[in-house]
Amino acid sequence: MDRKKNIYHQLLNSTTQHLEDLKSRGIAYLPISTHSLKNLSRTPSGSQSQPAFSLSEKSSRGHTPASEKNATSPVVAAPAIRPRHAPDFPAKQPEQNQTADLPEKTRDEKIAALRVKALSCRKCPNLVRARKNVVFGVGDIHADLMFIGEAPGADEDRMGEPFVGKAGQILTKIIGAMGFSRQTVYIANVLKCRPDTPDKPYGNRKPTQEEMHTCLPYLNAQIDLIQPKVVVALGATALQGLLGTTSGISRLRGKFQDFKSISLMPTFHPSYVLRAESNPTEAAVIKRQVWEDMLQVMEHLNCPISAKQRGYFLPKNN
Repeated sequence: MDRKKNIYHQLLNSTTQHLEDLKSRGIAYLPISTHSLKNLSRTPSGSQSQPAFSLSEKSSRGHTPASEKNATSPVVAAPAIRPRHAPDFPAKQPEQNQTADLPEKTRDEKIAALRVKALSCRKCPNLVRARKNVVFGVGDIHADLMFIGEAPGADEDRMGEPFVGKAGQILTKIIGAMGFSRQTVYIANVLKCRPDTPDKPYGNRKPTQEEMHTCLPYLNAQIDLIQPKVVVALGATALQGLLGTTSGISRLRGKFQDFKSISLMPTFHPSYVLRAESNPTEAAVIKRQVWEDMLQVMEHLNCPISAKQRGYFLPKNN
């Protein structure tokens, strides 16, 4: 019963995220059948918990029975978007991908179906036992820019969203400094579940090759559907999962790689920047290196770059 309740709440979270994605693109109302409303109002058998949001905020994109096709469908309001960290510069909406053979509605539905499938995944028993949430991904599914890390940490596992801890705050600042926001890019991980640490009650560990191999089909499907122009691989493990290379991140960072006919930029993981902050001199060098990588990404996407942006983390003239 606990497992059913957990899947139920994860599906509710998935539905909420999907509605938020629609809301961010200006879609305020959705048609919904009376039959679907009745189904959405139910909670799992034996559960005393209340729905994560009110009935008026739920939506269904499923098939409408023939007997209901002529019925009047009420209109459902999409929920308000939760505030994020404000970017340092006004957010720039990247040009949307134009995909003639993939209508936007089909893409929305496929992403939603993929999310549901990932939330119920049980392929790695050790990760299933330890996880609190499956961390699918967040952002604009029509984005030109996608950031990919290695795996969720404790904060991400608890909240069900990638890059929300201290390292995530650094990534949010980087995205904002580029002129984007978390809503105008897409953020995901190679692994959708937090790697378990059975030998200690805290900390994180690197995903195994087998775990990444098992989970990669979900990420590859996300990339195929979103079709970004640039993917930023955050850290050596993410790069290894995507390209299968064991080359060090220091050797490859700042050099575009080809991945699925997409330009892939390797750079340091935000946690590496975070660890370096105890040494201000070293931190300044690493921050500048990451920022040089992001300037290349911005140039590749034809983003406007100000003199102030180009001057970030350069030595100040006395």
